[in-house]
Amino acid sequence: MKLSDLRKITVKKHLRVRFPLSNGMECVVNEHGIAQVPALRAVPAFSLEQQLVGVQAFLVEPVDAGEKDKGKPKARRYTRDEMVAWATDGSGIEATHDEHED
Repeated sequence: MKLSDLRKITVKKHLRVRFPLSNGMECVVNEHGIAQVPALRAVPAFSLEQQLVGVQAFLVEPVDAGEKDKGKPKARRYTRDEMVAWATDGSGIEATHDEHED
């Protein structure tokens, strides 16, 4: 699984994916497919692609879940194997947010 795979998932399913980095920071891939490290204040001395290789847990959250959306799915943790299955063929995880699909 590559960072580009996560980006495609977040855009297609309108999700936000969070995962921890080995230096204690957290990476967030938003619903626009943009990977951000909020705590980063300078040019990083690491590659997100390389960091992703060692990640074992992901937090996936629907973007539009809020106070008014009590019936919608909440954030859920996934293992690396589940995310790889989802990223490669889409059948490894149930659709988290399908109401806007055509």
